[in-house]
Amino acid sequence: MQAVGIRRGLTIDPAGEEEAPAERVGRLVRESPVVIFARRGCYMAHVMKRLLAAVGAHATVIELDAGAADELAAAAEAGHGAVPALFVGGAPVGGLEGLMGLHLSGRLVPRLREVGAIRD
Repeated sequence: MQAVGIRRGLTIDPAGEEEAPAERVGRLVRESPVVIFARRGCYMAHVMKRLLAAVGAHATVIELDAGAADELAAAAEAGHGAVPALFVGGAPVGGLEGLMGLHLSGRLVPRLREVGAIRD
């Protein structure tokens, strides 16, 4: 597992602690206001990251490789069944379709402000 765009306080593997994949995913989601879990090289995650950056939010992207099957399954389960999975303020948004739905409905920017991902 590799984190891209790490924020202060985000820990991938806590020292000396053994974590179940679902617990790790939950902890990572709580540590950052905007998190994307995706397979390495996922074009949909790239589009999600670009849209978020365009509105002023910078997501923490957790890239999971093929060897991280347990983490992929846990991220997919937490994010409504698939990766890429976006979480805003600890709540699952879904994938690219969920993000686009929030954006087109005008609820994305207010939600990002609410969780502190963008400032006025």
